Amino acid sequence: MKLREARRRLPVVESLPPGRGRRVLPPPRGAVQRPALAVWEFTRACDQRCKACGPRAGVARPDELTTDEALRLVDELAELGVGEVALIGGEAYLRADVLWVIRRIRERGMSCSLTTGGLGLTQTRAEALVEAGLQLVSVSIDGLEASHDALRGTPGGWRRCFEALAHSRRAGARIAANTQINRLTWRELLPLCDLLADAGAEVWQMFLTMPHGNAADHPELLLQPFELLELFPELERVIARCAARRIRFWPGNNLGYFGPLEGKLRRLQQEDGHYKGCSAGRTGLGIEADGTIKSCPSVGGAVNAGGNWRDHGLRALWERAPEIRYVEQRGLDSLWGYCRECYYADTCMGGCTAMSEPLLGRPGNNPYCHHRALEMDRMGLRERVEQVAGADDQAFAHGLFRVVREPKAAGAGPVTIEGPRTGREAAFFGPGAPLAVAGADEP
Repeated sequence: MKLREARRRLPVVESLPPGRGRRVLPPPRGAVQRPALAVWEFTRACDQRCKACGPRAGVARPDELTTDEALRLVDELAELGVGEVALIGGEAYLRADVLWVIRRIRERGMSCSLTTGGLGLTQTRAEALVEAGLQLVSVSIDGLEASHDALRGTPGGWRRCFEALAHSRRAGARIAANTQINRLTWRELLPLCDLLADAGAEVWQMFLTMPHGNAADHPELLLQPFELLELFPELERVIARCAARRIRFWPGNNLGYFGPLEGKLRRLQQEDGHYKGCSAGRTGLGIEADGTIKSCPSVGGAVNAGGNWRDHGLRALWERAPEIRYVEQRGLDSLWGYCRECYYADTCMGGCTAMSEPLLGRPGNNPYCHHRALEMDRMGLRERVEQVAGADDQAFAHGLFRVVREPKAAGAGPVTIEGPRTGREAAFFGPGAPLAVAGADEP
């Protein structure tokens, strides 16, 4: 179906409810928390081939949800109490029926946003999306022009991102941006801030590039853990510039953790200004285009997927699937390595699982932590990661890395090497066991 036909068949309405948004109250004693946010990969079809794409988007998944199925799923999201549905891809706008899904989301009282690469978000598309009820468009912009176009593999793509922001704003949507922080982009954040402010962006989300999907094939993109010591002073300058230019700085879940910048990082997210642990399956859920329901939109594989919506329905998966409830039910004995002994262990629980699992095979030990990098520096040490196994070609597939802890002084050998561990398919809870990978434990 063409966009024009889908737009023509949108029901005429006088108004739509404002949408509940992401705010969520604690559940009654003994009850399961409702999800505040559902992030929905509406299709894996995409018009770009990005080097850091987790789902390896490009071609639609086999057996993606039909229009009627997608509309029924929207109804179940509303009945479960979801406040906001964020549509992602691939590129959601490549399915014209996204207009009907947006309209149903809004009719059922939920907020609706779109995260897009922006390449094909024309003025006509933007107007159709906003007419359907879309409220916010977040365009993925990774650094300045040369870096962005290199990461996205699309010459001219950076300029079209800013055109997409302008189209969306003219159509009546609020506009935002999201940026991956990696070896190409991190020194370009400050000038990018001014460009986004000039474009009218209201919110800017940042997160570290995660070592899964296409990024697992490009480990050279990843920042090293010891480089966080250079990154965070730069982020402090970016946060100040955002405040001056009236942009809401919004850190991703894999950024920060109990360093001296934590209060500034999370002042808009948390009343007490500090990280409270991974939110996967606690206040958020992910939906794949074929109806797979998972704990987090940035993870994949059987250990993270509760099952398929077609088989079980949404509420049963959210409330009872162990893969969805993992983060809520695990204990301190699921931590290992440095994270197990950390002062903040019982609050942080090893940070973002979508960062640590693709890195070391299972959650529970995360070297991408500002507090940890500072502690290493205080002891005259630093940590870096080395890939010891590559990834297959599946969505969100990951390789394996090892963490090398070594003196900061040049020429000194490793003090400790933390190799990867067995995945949760072997032992769902607990710290796992060291995994035999050639070279993982060798200096």
